[in-house]
Amino acid sequence: MSQPITLSAEQREFRAVVRQFAEDKIAPRAAEVDRTATYSWENFADCRAMELPALGIPAEYGGSGADSTTQAIMVEELARVCASTALTILISRLATIPILNWGSEDLRRRYVTRIASGESQGSYCLSEPEAGSDVASMKARAVRDGDSYVLSGMKSWITNAGISDIYIVFAKTDPEAGNRGVSCFVVEREFGLNFGKLEDKMGVRGSPTGEVLLEGARVPVENRIGEEGQGFSIAMATLARSRPTIGAQAVGIAQGAIDEAAAYIKGRHQFGRPIADLQGVQFMLADMAMKTEAARGLVYRATALIDERDPRHELAKVGAMAKCFASDTAMEVTTNGIQLLGGYGYVKDFPMERYFRDAKVTQIYEGTNQVQRVVIARRLLAET
Repeated sequence: MSQPITLSAEQREFRAVVRQFAEDKIAPRAAEVDRTATYSWENFADCRAMELPALGIPAEYGGSGADSTTQAIMVEELARVCASTALTILISRLATIPILNWGSEDLRRRYVTRIASGESQGSYCLSEPEAGSDVASMKARAVRDGDSYVLSGMKSWITNAGISDIYIVFAKTDPEAGNRGVSCFVVEREFGLNFGKLEDKMGVRGSPTGEVLLEGARVPVENRIGEEGQGFSIAMATLARSRPTIGAQAVGIAQGAIDEAAAYIKGRHQFGRPIADLQGVQFMLADMAMKTEAARGLVYRATALIDERDPRHELAKVGAMAKCFASDTAMEVTTNGIQLLGGYGYVKDFPMERYFRDAKVTQIYEGTNQVQRVVIARRLLAET
């Protein structure tokens, strides 16, 4: 079993630095970013100045080489004030995982370095209108034509659609082979990608989600990641590595709600005293904090497995647990946060309702929590 996580002095100092940065630079814009559903280039520029896009990328490709737990701390602290900004950073990091683990050295030099510097941003193009959890039913095609592949089809629910200039695209090179017919490509925007509608979302509104249109895009053969037919296994292994980061985002949202609720109940007076003196209110806050701390520990255990290179093949199970438990916790904590604020929790003058809306998607993307439970159960049954 992986050892419990105890943060180092350096990690605790890093948390303090990122928290101060988030409070000073990101938090003041969070409500307006949400209200206007506008991608904040200012926030990205500030994150780039802090070298946050480089976090976790190996030094030989322009990164800082930080471990996965430190990356989770960064996502958590950004999400504590603005889940949209946290998603902006983590989605580009997601795009680097297939290149770093299965791509050629040339692809790493050409693309990972650009993401590390903040010159480029990346997106992950797996889902389609009729292929969400059922990846094998995707319709996107990649047909070999000499030294290139010609893509066709559409990807949907793509984070940072139209913002990113590097897209990790999964398409079928053999439509008759099911999972074994899927291949993976690095596709630059300039290769001929177009973009459809952007979704009008309930939460994380400062991070655009939309359609990526592949029709006629031509991708050089050297931009294929791995071999033909390896795409499905690359996609699943990538998500196993990235799900703990979604858990970190959920923990950050929950922590933001706890902090907001605690400040409110200390200042809100009823019947001549702060409502924080009421035992029922105290119990609600205590439960919120306990579950969030448990979720944080599970996320850090999963990130430790990533850094250990998962020697006991536990990551798929523990990563699913971390994502599932943390996101369910975020939904419960933000719901109770609204309850503690009463009517003020229900209006946009306070950030609690934004935390609530932002929390919901963490139960859905990178595999719904129902899918996570299937993954967990299958792994447990295979172990017995």
